[in-house]
Amino acid sequence: MDRRDRVLTIPNVLSVIRLLLVPVFLYLLLATDAYALAVAILMFSGFSDWADGKIARLVPNQSSQLGALLDPLVDRVYMVAVPVGMGFAGVVPWWLVATLVGRDLVLAATLPVVRSRGLAALPVTYIGKAATFALMSGFPLVLLGQCDATWSRVIGACGWGFLLWGVGMYLWSAVLYLLQVRLVVTTLPKAGVSDART
Repeated sequence: MDRRDRVLTIPNVLSVIRLLLVPVFLYLLLATDAYALAVAILMFSGFSDWADGKIARLVPNQSSQLGALLDPLVDRVYMVAVPVGMGFAGVVPWWLVATLVGRDLVLAATLPVVRSRGLAALPVTYIGKAATFALMSGFPLVLLGQCDATWSRVIGACGWGFLLWGVGMYLWSAVLYLLQVRLVVTTLPKAGVSDART
């Protein structure tokens, strides 16, 4: 069996755990107001996201085709579930939620175009990774800022700094992605077209 076809790897297990924790996070946030536990889940998610990428790159036989699909999928689930959940909890305004979710919907709409050119997806940019890091750092800090203590206000302000910085980079990374899509459309023929002509 090709090593890239492996399913049971440490990064894949971490990604599945992160995915299973999404409904737990939403339950803690919306049904129990257990913000501290919800923050703990976000912190674990951020750490495990960093760890599974490192493990996949540095540890032999831990990189897989499933992991290459699963990790960004879980990231996208978090980038929708977390702001939407915090929007319903009244922690972040709906304009921020609409901006983040709308950006992802626009990019998702370009996938059929990219795939029609024979590509599974376009490479993730550094600024996109930095934006995701800033947002996933900012959300738990903003959530901690909901505590009734002086220190929480400071942490909440830092969280908003990360969030606003992250939103700006997230939108800029979308512009860069759309420019890549335009380049793909103008330079690559549709899959199968060149074969039909030969």
